[in-house]
Amino acid sequence: MPFSSARKWSGADFGERGTWLLGAPDVLLKGGDAYDRAAELAASGARVLALCRADSLDAAERGHAVVEPVALVTFCQPIRPDARETLRYFAEQGVTVKVISGDNPLAVSAIAAGLGIPGAEHAVDARTLPHDDPAALGEMLDSHTVFGRVTPQQKREFVTALQARGHTVAMTGDGVNDVLALKDADLGIAMGAGSPATKAVAQVVLLDNTFATLPHVVGEGRRVLANIERVSNLFLTKTFYAIVLSLLVGVAGVAFPFAPRHSTLTNLLVIGIPAIFLALAPTLERSQPGFVARVLRFAVPAGVLCALAVMATFWAAHDAAAPLLENQTAAVITLFLTTWWVLVLIARPLTWWRGVLVAAMAALFAAGFALPFVRKFFALEPGGLGDVLTAVGISLVAAVTISVAVKLAGTLRP
Repeated sequence: MPFSSARKWSGADFGERGTWLLGAPDVLLKGGDAYDRAAELAASGARVLALCRADSLDAAERGHAVVEPVALVTFCQPIRPDARETLRYFAEQGVTVKVISGDNPLAVSAIAAGLGIPGAEHAVDARTLPHDDPAALGEMLDSHTVFGRVTPQQKREFVTALQARGHTVAMTGDGVNDVLALKDADLGIAMGAGSPATKAVAQVVLLDNTFATLPHVVGEGRRVLANIERVSNLFLTKTFYAIVLSLLVGVAGVAFPFAPRHSTLTNLLVIGIPAIFLALAPTLERSQPGFVARVLRFAVPAGVLCALAVMATFWAAHDAAAPLLENQTAAVITLFLTTWWVLVLIARPLTWWRGVLVAAMAALFAAGFALPFVRKFFALEPGGLGDVLTAVGISLVAAVTISVAVKLAGTLRP
């Protein structure tokens, strides 16, 4: 009789030498000194198996065998050296850990308590859980942390019950018993040394067989998602101010406020260079649903206000007697200052390197006006002091308005 996770024991009939069973003491034994001793050993964190003599395999399979305990076999279960640190990381990140195992609840509880998992001392025997009431099962899962004697089907039910209560569930495992749960979990994580079936259904396989890799996996995912959102805010803000300017020029018939080389300069300093650093920067920000809506709530008002500020500066600085290039330069100043402020909002929180990044972009723009060859290359011709002050003043008003608009939209980072 091969071992079964549902049965919790294996057996063999050796003819004249008798029928022998090897399995979980709390399943094979119904009480007595051996049962108590096995519970004592399990409470210390050891894995305990009972070797018993039975009258027949058929009776044992039906649960009616006469069983005589002969020996208790204990296995030391060493804790992975990285387990405590990894669990501490997930606790700091607001991830709730559930320990589910087919072992004795006392043994699982002792190991989990040794790792400092909250609620580990109140282990639940999965055989006592409701099987036909998903709501009650979900409540038990929410209120308890450690579960022992869990069958493969129950692991799957655990995942489904947690998902039904609005949780995003990641499942780790390495054996065939975990396949069903790994397949249904939102994220299945298998060990590299696990069974082929486990690795086949998992989305992530830890080739180094160490849980210490998981924080890096989470960090990489958060970095990608958060940075894509930042860069999307930058590029879509440009898209919307370009749309508004195009509509004003095409529909209203007003003059375009700057030349293509002007937008090349501003886009390089507020989008091109910053996007490289923001896209690759590490971050611990948790990803949130609603990516598209959140980006649009930021980019639409920011882009529209940038475009209106540029047109306001262009019209305010317009003088029939002055060269068109001076009016366009005033508009370029406003375009840079407003989009640079958008960059500041997107880069928050301003760590030291982000502060250096946004300050460097402002310094480069100022250097472009100070260096004659750069000014000539980008066709920049500042007018009088009045035009510059007009551009700065309108930019300040636009910056405040943009901050208020994105704050009201609920997209401004703390």
